Order: sequence, then C-alpha cells, then structure tokens
Amino acid sequence: MKPTTAEENYIKAIFHLTKNEKEAANTNAIAAELQTAAATVTDMLKKLADKKLIKYERYKGVTLSKSGLQLAGKIVRKHRMWETLLVEKLNFKWDEVHEIAEQLEHIQSDELINRIDKFLGFPKNDPHGDPIPDEDGNFPPTRSQPLNAASTNDLHTVVSVGDQSVSFLQMLNKLKIQIGSKIKIVERHDFDGSIQVKINNVNFLNISEQVAKNLIVK
Repeated sequence: MKPTTAEENYIKAIFHLTKNEKEAANTNAIAAELQTAAATVTDMLKKLADKKLIKYERYKGVTLSKSGLQLAGKIVRKHRMWETLLVEKLNFKWDEVHEIAEQLEHIQSDELINRIDKFLGFPKNDPHGDPIPDEDGNFPPTRSQPLNAASTNDLHTVVSVGDQSVSFLQMLNKLKIQIGSKIKIVERHDFDGSIQVKINNVNFLNISEQVAKNLIVK
C-alpha cells in the first residue's frame, strides 16, 4: 500500500532529524519540524510503526527502519530530481525550487522519475549540490566538510549548502558564492568564529561562523 502524503512528510522529517540514523528524533522535534501538535505526531508514529517504517519506543525517540530508510531515499530522490529539472530545463533559480519540489515529490510514479533521470543525463547532484539517491533510494558516499572545519590556506571547492532557505541562498547570490566556487580561508577570528576568505581568487570577504557552517566543501 502506497504511503500517504502525510506519511511521506513524516518519514522525510525523521530522516533529516536523525541525520541518516546517527541519532534519534523525539516527538517535540518532529512536531516543530512539521509545525504540528505533539499529540498529532504521536498518533502518526503509531501508524508508521504498525507499517514497520520506523522504530519507535516511547521516551526513547524515533529512527527509521530499513524499509523506512529506503522510502526516505526515494522521496529525497524525487525531490532532488524535480529541483534539478526545474533549474536546468525550466530556468528556475536555485532559491525558487524548494517549495515547488515539496509538492512534486509526492507523485508516486517511479517510472516518471526514472525517465526524468535519463532526460537529464543521470545527474549525480541537485542544484544545491546534494547527492541524488539511486532508484532504490541508496545515497552515494560523499567526502566533504563544512567550511568552518576546513584547513586554512588551502583551496576548497563548494560542493553543497547546508541551509537551503531562500534567504540564505539569496545572500550567497549577493556574495557571488555558488556550487563550484573556490574558497581559500585567509584568517580566522577567535572572537566570534568568523573567517576571512578569498572567493575564486578575486574577492576578499568576512563571513560569519554560521555561514561557514553551511558552506559544504571538499
């Protein structure tokens, strides 16, 4: 039986909150993520547990089961494939596609997504640099780190962004930072964690620790 849109939203929220099973998600965190009441979350978690999509013990938090992880991967695949199509073929900007893809990701046809995949030339990453899972929902291995953890004086390439909010992406546009930008850390400021960087060997900028945490490089 196909999951409902609401069930898919819960699965994706738990996936993001558990950071691919590195930690459990609690009811309040899920409620905040989905902007709903904790009692509503509890009811849905019982349904998802009955479908064996999650592992749920009251007061101990929630993680996804093997089948739940696979479903999450497929939902994320659809979302990122739609974002790629919107940017590459329909000329949307990278800060315009998230909400549209949130609606389109619930289309159930795997064949449609596979044909879009072929049409796009089997892309490995979406417009924000995130890896696109394969048709079975498996994620490719990645080797990257946030800019604030990267070494000083070495040249790093932006491969994805941790924060994909419209405001953050628009700020990166103004700073002329995008996927593929070359960044060199020139100096770190202990007082507030900000860093001075050189972008594409041209522009010197001071960026906050929060910005640096959300620029993923390798």
